[in-house]
Amino acid sequence: MRPARRSYPARSQDGSNCMTINISKLFIGGEWVAGELGKTGPVIDPATEEKIGEVCHAGPNDLRRAIDAAKDGMNDWLAVPPWDRGGVLIRAAELLRTRQDEIARLITAEHGKPLADSLVEIDRAAGFIEWGGEEARRVASRKFPARDGRSEVTIETVPVGIVAAFTPWNYPVLQASKKLAALLGAGCSCVLKPAEETPASTIKLIETLLDAGLPEKTINVVFGVPADISSFLIADPAIRKITFTGSVPVGKLLAAQAGEYMKPVTMELGGHSPVIVFDDVDVDQTVELLAARKFNNTGQVCVSPTRFFIQRSVYAPFVDKFCEKASAIKVGRGFEAGVTMGPLANDRRLQAIQDLVADAVGKGATIRTGGNRIGNKGYFFEPTVLTNVALDCDLMTTEPFGPVVPILPFDNEEEVLELANASDYGLSGYFFTQDAERQRKFATELEVGTVGINDTPIHVGEIPLGGWKDSGYGVEGGIEMLSAFLKSKFIYNKRP
Repeated sequence: MRPARRSYPARSQDGSNCMTINISKLFIGGEWVAGELGKTGPVIDPATEEKIGEVCHAGPNDLRRAIDAAKDGMNDWLAVPPWDRGGVLIRAAELLRTRQDEIARLITAEHGKPLADSLVEIDRAAGFIEWGGEEARRVASRKFPARDGRSEVTIETVPVGIVAAFTPWNYPVLQASKKLAALLGAGCSCVLKPAEETPASTIKLIETLLDAGLPEKTINVVFGVPADISSFLIADPAIRKITFTGSVPVGKLLAAQAGEYMKPVTMELGGHSPVIVFDDVDVDQTVELLAARKFNNTGQVCVSPTRFFIQRSVYAPFVDKFCEKASAIKVGRGFEAGVTMGPLANDRRLQAIQDLVADAVGKGATIRTGGNRIGNKGYFFEPTVLTNVALDCDLMTTEPFGPVVPILPFDNEEEVLELANASDYGLSGYFFTQDAERQRKFATELEVGTVGINDTPIHVGEIPLGGWKDSGYGVEGGIEMLSAFLKSKFIYNKRP
C-alpha cells in the first residue's frame, strides 16, 4: 500500500510559517507506523524554539521488522531489471523537482535555513537521484576466455545487500539522496535512519521515491535514540554495509562497531577546510566569494571554508573587507524576505559556537565582528570574525560547524602549507592565486580529498567527494557512486 499523504505546514498571510508537521512516523514494511514504544520526541523550529511536530521513536521490535522487510524489499528490487531500476530513480528526480516548493518549506521550518537555500538543496538532491538512476543502467557483469583456451571467466557484479544508512540534519534531503541514489542504483535495499531534528522533509523524499515506483519494502525508515539504533543495526547479520555522514567521533565509533563484524563502511565525516589567499588575487572579489560561502547554511557545511590564512601584504585589507561583508549579512527566520543566514540548527550547536569563541578569546583572540548570540529566542548567532587566534585554541583544531571565522596572516608558501596540513581533517581545502606553478604545487601538496583553486566548489552528482585522514573514506557521487554498494563474484567455467 502507498503511504497516506501527510499534513504539511500552512502558509500565513505574510509568507511566514504557521507550522504544523504533526507526527512523523516510522516507515516499516510499506506502512507508516507509530512504533512499539509509543514514544515520540519533539521537532523544534530553531528560529523560535517552539515545538512544531513530533517524531516517533523505534524500539527493538520495530528495528527487527524493518530488517525483515528490507530482506523482502531486496528481492522485490532485484526482480526489477537494472534499466528499469534506473528509470524509477530518474522518475523520482523529476517528481522531486515538481514538489520542490513544498519540501523546501519543510526544510526551512525544521532546519532554519533561508527558503532560497532550501530550494537549492532540493534541486541538488534531484541531481544526485537522477545521476544514480543513470549509473544504475551501467551496472554490468563481464565475460572473457580463460588462459587455457577451454574455460570461460565471468565476473558478476551484484549488490552488497541490505544497507544501514545514517544521515544528518544539515542537508536532510540532499544527504539522504546521496546515499539512496547510490545504494538503490546498485540494487540494494536499506534501513534508513535520518536525523530526528528534520524528519518531515526526509519523509517527503521517501514518499517521492515510492510514488516513482520503488517497491515499498525496499526502503524502511526509523527514528529514535541514535546509539541504540546504530548498535542494533550494525550487529544484525542481515545488514551487510554501513554508510554514515556526520561527525568524526561518531563515525569512528560506528566504524569500530562495523569492524567487529567485518562489515564495509562508507564514512563522510567532518572537515576543517583551510583557505589560503595569496597577494596576487583581487581581494574584493575573493572576499565577496568567501563571505558568501563561509556563512552559507550558517556555516553548518562539512566542506565549509573554516581556517583562513591570508598573505601578510593583503591581510589588513582582507580582514577589513571580510568583516564589512560579515556584519552586513541579514540574519533571521528562513521565511523572511532578504534573510541570507538563518539560525543554528539546535541548541547544541549554539552552545558549541559560544564555547569556541570563548576559548579563542581566552587564549588571546580578538573579536573583529560578531561574537554573540542574537536575542534570546531562536538559535541565532552573529557572523563572527576573529584575529590574533592562537594555533592551539579549539577553534583551530575542532570543526566549528557554525558562523565563526579565524583569520591568520602568513608570509611564505612553506609556512602556510604546513599550517594548512596541520590538521587531523582532510576533507577539502581552497587556495586563491593566479600563479600557475603555485597552483600545481598546492593542488598536489594539500592533504585533502577536494581542492578548490580560486573557488570553493559545491558537491554535485557527477563529482566523487570523499575525505582523507580523519575525514573518512569512500566517496559519494561520480562514476564511483555505486561501487561501494556492489561486490564482485568470480565464476570459472571449464568446458569438457
